[in-house]
Amino acid sequence: MFDYHKDKQRYFDMQYLTARDFIIPFIESKRTIQKQDRVLEIGCAEAGVLKAFIEKELTCYGIDLSPSRIEAAKHFQQEAFGLGKLKFLSKNIYDIQLKYDLDGPFDIILLKDVIEHIPKQENFIQQLASFLNPGGVIFFGFPPWQMPFGGHQQMAKSKLLSKLPWFHLLPKSIYKKILSWGGQDPITLNEFMEIKDTGISIERFERIVKQNQFQILNRKLFFTNPIYKFKFNLEPKTVIPVLNAIPYLRNYYSTAAYYLISK
Repeated sequence: MFDYHKDKQRYFDMQYLTARDFIIPFIESKRTIQKQDRVLEIGCAEAGVLKAFIEKELTCYGIDLSPSRIEAAKHFQQEAFGLGKLKFLSKNIYDIQLKYDLDGPFDIILLKDVIEHIPKQENFIQQLASFLNPGGVIFFGFPPWQMPFGGHQQMAKSKLLSKLPWFHLLPKSIYKKILSWGGQDPITLNEFMEIKDTGISIERFERIVKQNQFQILNRKLFFTNPIYKFKFNLEPKTVIPVLNAIPYLRNYYSTAAYYLISK
């Protein structure tokens, strides 16, 4: 298995293919994507997801807190960036002035593998309403916290720990000691601890969405995450309906949750 967090080109390609083959069809099953739509990806990283939307001739914006990842995105998307079809911003979402920084609201907002990293998710999802045009939609894709690798421990330095499922569910003090024992560097160790605080379940996500007067247009839970097709050559499989409907337990066997919501 390759280290996709170091192989940026392959990681970019996987994000692009996942968006093209799975995210866009998921959105279009409920809302037609039109050429005049404005698209915003929050936590865009190298902007592989946005490449699929650029191919549909949409105006796209990408936000990421990391200036280095924005620079990488500009490299991977040189043509679109040079033509002004794709714009980037490295800024905290809470500090953004919509009209000044992003030229106004959007028709499609994307958050892939991002919401589980954001603190105060109730406030964040509430703020997203102001970023939407009437009739706009928001796509979320995230790993439920209780899924086998919901703590992102596949990124652990220790090969043993990187393949050990569910140990991120241990009490925080024990989890931290195990990661330290595995030789985890302080910076990444802190990131593991942060996601233990911000990791989100299916039930909590849906509760926050409804509390903020959003409606769920589409939901799909995956037993095999769509991106695994490009990481591990595993065909995506959805959770069967009878298991899909079991609260709480479904978090343990759903490796990805896709949602499309609107006001």
